[in-house]
Amino acid sequence: MNDYDFLKLIKKQKKLSPNIRLYFIINNKHYFLNQGILKNGFESRLTISKNRESLILAYSKMSFLFDEIIRLRIIGYSNRKESTELLYLLNLIPINRKIRTFLDWKVFDPEYTRNMSRLFEVRNDTIHCISLSEVKYNPKTPVSLSSELGFKKFSTDLKIAWKKLLVVYLVEQEKIDWSKLFNEVKS
Repeated sequence: MNDYDFLKLIKKQKKLSPNIRLYFIINNKHYFLNQGILKNGFESRLTISKNRESLILAYSKMSFLFDEIIRLRIIGYSNRKESTELLYLLNLIPINRKIRTFLDWKVFDPEYTRNMSRLFEVRNDTIHCISLSEVKYNPKTPVSLSSELGFKKFSTDLKIAWKKLLVVYLVEQEKIDWSKLFNEVKS
């Protein structure tokens, strides 16, 4: 069984196990199975506007996927007590430590790690500012997010990082035994 067959089968089920938590992507469509409910996930395309709220939303999507990658690697798709405890701990870990962990685990290569670290510095600055005019992005030379050129460079880099993060997530997702998961979901 593959991911697509799994999706078709669970859509036919009247009741799904609440003990499964899994974010998954099939053909650029995202789904989130949690507590017995299948919902649509994020869009594969990251849309960014030149405002603080849009940036924070984009970063929250990326942070969510970071945590889901860690969950898949440590406890799989379980939604039992250990899942709740792990999510609690993940909320306590700074994002830069998660990025470094992905490098240590060889999930991210050094260049992608550097890029992610620079991008998430912008996230930190964005959270602590009133206006994007206060935020600088430092890919190699600092650029202001309030300038057209600066924002364009930043948004292009963030979209590239998002696409690569989706690929990283799909690599983790490929490790799932879909037949075993289906048997757990329907029980």
